[in-house]
Amino acid sequence: EEEEKQRLQNEVRQLTEKLARVNENLARKIASRNEFDRTIAETEAAYLKILESSQTLLSVLKREAGNLTKATASDQKSSGGKDS
Repeated sequence: EEEEKQRLQNEVRQLTEKLARVNENLARKIASRNEFDRTIAETEAAYLKILESSQTLLSVLKREAGNLTKATASDQKSSGGKDS
């Protein structure tokens, strides 16, 4: 009976040590996942900011191109009218 008790205590000790290692490993994996989640969130935010800036720039360029086209057409009409 004493031998069985020793065997069980040894088994409990081994399982406790194994559980501690598993918990440490799990904690490291959770920390890594949290860091990846933060990195992904930061990357998504930066991407959205770049996208928004690109859309704003495109709108400005389209507007300026339209203004330039109008100004060029107006200049051609003005110079064409004076030459005639």
